[in-house]
Amino acid sequence: MFSTKIVGKSALVLAALFALPGAYAADALADSAAVEFGTGAKVQMIRVSAQKHWDRSWFGSSTGRLSGYWDANLAQWRGNAYQNKSGQHQNITVIGLTPVFRYQRADRLGWYGEAGIGVSLLSKLYDNDDNRLSTHFQFADHIGAGYVLDNKWEIGAKIQHYSNGGYKKPNSGVNWFVVKAAYRF
Repeated sequence: MFSTKIVGKSALVLAALFALPGAYAADALADSAAVEFGTGAKVQMIRVSAQKHWDRSWFGSSTGRLSGYWDANLAQWRGNAYQNKSGQHQNITVIGLTPVFRYQRADRLGWYGEAGIGVSLLSKLYDNDDNRLSTHFQFADHIGAGYVLDNKWEIGAKIQHYSNGGYKKPNSGVNWFVVKAAYRF
């Protein structure tokens, strides 16, 4: 389980993102913020992020449109089988940036589907439960779905994969099931 220190720091970052005045956030770097929790094979994650939605859309119709957003994130991973030894822990900090394409209604409410592939930088090489990553630089891709409520809150889930694309071995990858709560300013 994550330490209260990590959760506390993540909550403070998220609170700071939510405290941005709406007008300033829309003109500046972010117009929404999120907190995510993920789990994989003997590993857990907490992530905070800020998003900037694109002012552009494609394939618009009366039923929906394709658009997207930039997602800048900071995560903490906790492996529970470091070097394949049960009970040995590994903590890794991860920063990332991902362009995400999203299909949703024109008013940005209701159900959506999304997919993205971005880049991430790990503070340490991942070595947990027979899964090893040989580089600090990783690609992070995901597919997900969710629902945007009338009150600007969003809930979602996604499947995410980290790997270096096979340019250096070992590269067994890390897979996650992630749940998300976000708020649009």
